[in-house]
Amino acid sequence: MLAIATFGIPILGSLLTLLADRVNNFLRNAVAALTVAATLASAFLLIPIAKEAHTIMLGPSTIPGFGFNFIIDGLGVYVAIMAAFIGLLIVFYSMGYMQNYTHLGEYYFLVVLFIGAMMGLVLSANLLLIYIFWEVTAICSWRLIGFFRDPQHLKSADTALLMTVFGSFCMLVGMEMVWHETGTLTIAAIRGRNVSDMAMLLMFIGILAKSAQVPLQIWLPAAGVAPSPVTALLHAAVLVVIGVFAFARIFIGAFSLPPNWQTITSVVATITIFVASGAALVENNAKRILAYSTFGQLAYVYLGFASMTTVGIVGGLVFLLAHSLAKAGLFLAVGIVEHKTHTKDIRELGGMIRVMPVTAVAFILCALTIIGFPPSAGFVGKFMIILGAVEGGKTVFAALAVFGALMSIAYMIRLFNAVFLGPNPSHNVKEGTTGMVVTVTLFAVLSLLAGIIAAPLLDVVNALVSQMFG
Repeated sequence: MLAIATFGIPILGSLLTLLADRVNNFLRNAVAALTVAATLASAFLLIPIAKEAHTIMLGPSTIPGFGFNFIIDGLGVYVAIMAAFIGLLIVFYSMGYMQNYTHLGEYYFLVVLFIGAMMGLVLSANLLLIYIFWEVTAICSWRLIGFFRDPQHLKSADTALLMTVFGSFCMLVGMEMVWHETGTLTIAAIRGRNVSDMAMLLMFIGILAKSAQVPLQIWLPAAGVAPSPVTALLHAAVLVVIGVFAFARIFIGAFSLPPNWQTITSVVATITIFVASGAALVENNAKRILAYSTFGQLAYVYLGFASMTTVGIVGGLVFLLAHSLAKAGLFLAVGIVEHKTHTKDIRELGGMIRVMPVTAVAFILCALTIIGFPPSAGFVGKFMIILGAVEGGKTVFAALAVFGALMSIAYMIRLFNAVFLGPNPSHNVKEGTTGMVVTVTLFAVLSLLAGIIAAPLLDVVNALVSQMFG
């Protein structure tokens, strides 16, 4: 019942949000917030059950290979709690940021449904069921990216949909091949079985498309035309996180990544780090800089996973949490600046620390987490990822990752300097609403706190990784 509630509450709540919108704005916002809060509570209640992985089946299925199979384990619950918590804070932020826009009934419906699809996906124990929730997230992101309905925005939304659906189509074909080769699509039954490289390649393409890894990354920077809460949701809570999760669930949990695929993943991750960092160093749109940072930093997670060492995988999951908290804070901080100044061009900004000191401090704290500055959780995660790469015999990739981290420092300093430093503010504005500023500050504090209390966090992640390896 808890598993059903964790993904059922937001799916049902998204429909209730539409109905509440017909009554008044306050009720709509309250229903959206309470729905996501209930989702988070339900995910927390799964923790005791997740200590021993439980697989459940909801009714029979007449479709070959398909079943309503769900798994309650450490990995799924870890990502579910992370996504629901960040999603809840983004909903609160939206109440200030989005209040003057139209179509808000549609907005909150899609946000809550987005979170519900994420919950269903991370708890799915069947490859075809994962695919179904995967496609729901694609539809939600398509509508949210094109929320403002400007022709250029709609083009960006269509690009995102086409790229991710192309990837998911490849993934579906790969899943069909797995069915023909193993006779099952249930992850527990696939575990330890050999499948063809072609099946793995097709599913890998789908994962690369969703998490915007090279060469399928072009849609993510273009998605910055969406409202800032949406970009935070895409980059930190749901969309790109799904790709990382699917890689861990399928390639580590089911297939136990073979040596040749460890090398392929490491090569893709390293190239992505340098492509993203180079683009961020020359970009002038603040949200696009953060978008390049997103897929570049997630490449570190893939590098940790590709090591197939406990320390590398633990580091990847710790850095995933650190990145999600900090990147949400960064996008929402830039959202405050954009909301007040009506520009994302860093050449038109400067000196904003004098009129937005709280936002500026929150931004730099989140940026320090992204670049891996101690004692943040970003430092703990990146250090373990690089250590895992060395331990896994991938010293060259580890050295390149260190150089990529230096490039991360360069573009984050460039962004902070261009937006917040300088003698005089470029715009005569004030801080955002109390709710917006509190949300950004909370993300900054949590991203720092996660590093300070790294010991218990590492205990939790070590336990779930041990569970993944059985």
